[in-house]
Amino acid sequence: MTKMQKFLVVQGMILVVLAGFAVYAWYGNPSDRPITDTMGLDPVISEPEARSIPSVSLLKPVGWGDQAKPDAAKGLVVTRFAERLDHPRTMLTLSNGDILVAETNSPPRGSGFENWVMEKFMSRVGAGGPSPDRIMVLRDANKDGIAEVRSVFREADMASPSGMAAGNGKLYIANHNAVLAFDFEPGATKLEGKPVKLMDLPPGGNHWMRNLLLSKDGKHLYVAVGSATNIAEQGPKVDEGRAAIWEIDLASGSRRQFAAGMRNPNGLAWNPSTGELWATVQERDMLGPDLVPDYLTNVPLGAHYGWPWIYWKDKYDLRVDNPMPVDLAEYIRKPEYALGAHVSALGLLFSTGGNRMGEAFGNGAFVARHGSWNRKPPSGYDVIFVPFDERGNPKGKAITVLSGFKAADDSEAYGRPTWLAWDATGALLVTDDTAGIIWRVEAPGAALSAAPKEVIEKSMPPQRELDASLDREFKMRVRSDEVIEN
Repeated sequence: MTKMQKFLVVQGMILVVLAGFAVYAWYGNPSDRPITDTMGLDPVISEPEARSIPSVSLLKPVGWGDQAKPDAAKGLVVTRFAERLDHPRTMLTLSNGDILVAETNSPPRGSGFENWVMEKFMSRVGAGGPSPDRIMVLRDANKDGIAEVRSVFREADMASPSGMAAGNGKLYIANHNAVLAFDFEPGATKLEGKPVKLMDLPPGGNHWMRNLLLSKDGKHLYVAVGSATNIAEQGPKVDEGRAAIWEIDLASGSRRQFAAGMRNPNGLAWNPSTGELWATVQERDMLGPDLVPDYLTNVPLGAHYGWPWIYWKDKYDLRVDNPMPVDLAEYIRKPEYALGAHVSALGLLFSTGGNRMGEAFGNGAFVARHGSWNRKPPSGYDVIFVPFDERGNPKGKAITVLSGFKAADDSEAYGRPTWLAWDATGALLVTDDTAGIIWRVEAPGAALSAAPKEVIEKSMPPQRELDASLDREFKMRVRSDEVIEN
């Protein structure tokens, strides 16, 4: 056999392997469950179906055209707040009503077969190409629901920017690799000056977005950092500092890991009833089409949600080779609310009062589900509302707020909802990154909502001395005719 023949044989074998990979990935492992089975307070946690190759369901983005729009829940109306943006991802509403929008995308993914495949997948669903690396400012000065002022706010020093927070005379921006602070007062249409770096962040990775949230008192800044991998399959070093929420003390500059074991935390928000930090989290892949549900949860200091070793409180992922810390399983927290398997939960926004969405949406959390790329049938591609009770906890079934982002036959996607914010009038804003649109949703004529009531608990008084009345003789009747005295 000549060298050329050997070369052709090898190339043919490679093509056969790639073709087999493509066929398996495309036809994959479809689910026979509705996505609602993997949602709610008590989701179905099915048996794992570990796979080395993910099923894929890549909906080609085709845009909305000039007139089409998503379907809104009964009583709500959706319009275009801004359009012709370049991959708008995150938003921040400033105190003067201006909206900052990050036009952004993944940083370069690097070399290697896995990165090459991921790049092809992301390109197919509208997330390929270079990042615009730009912050825009939008202004609806006459409050008619359309941003008539639009300006480039900042391009210098931007590297796949996503997280934004404002306060203390500062604007904080999270690039994929660092948290920056700029001197800033609302009203400016350009962000001038040099930034101060507050914290280096682990760069890039499969999950590159970095969200920010400022504490109510302005003393601490919280930073969400997703994992670089699915289940730390490249070893623990690659995921150091990731799959976690960090806390920066803005006075001292010190930082600590606030919570961990969260594969890809994204949306961060303060629960208006309890004052707790809440987050949306994307869970792991390749355990089947119905595992593991993304989730919405409160995040107490020191909490650990199990990644990569454990999911949903007590389910072990037997694929993980890295040694688990001793006794970690004793401290794993169960998420509060399942958002559905592979829905790619991103933006999170609580009802806060002063919103114009109607009574049905007066107390709870809105979540943008960006949409799956590895589930058949596809899941997500919508905005949902999770109702909360008077004590600040999720309850009942989620309500669909916006839908229709994908074709009925799952052949293509018109857009993908990404992030959420309130505009100055109390309407809900939704970024649609692949379509380059920001949607505006409101209930016409609805009164501004009241803020959810704050939950105030009275603490028990401390016991400073022994009380003999609390140590009385214990008696227990075990039979009608016998008493045991101790």
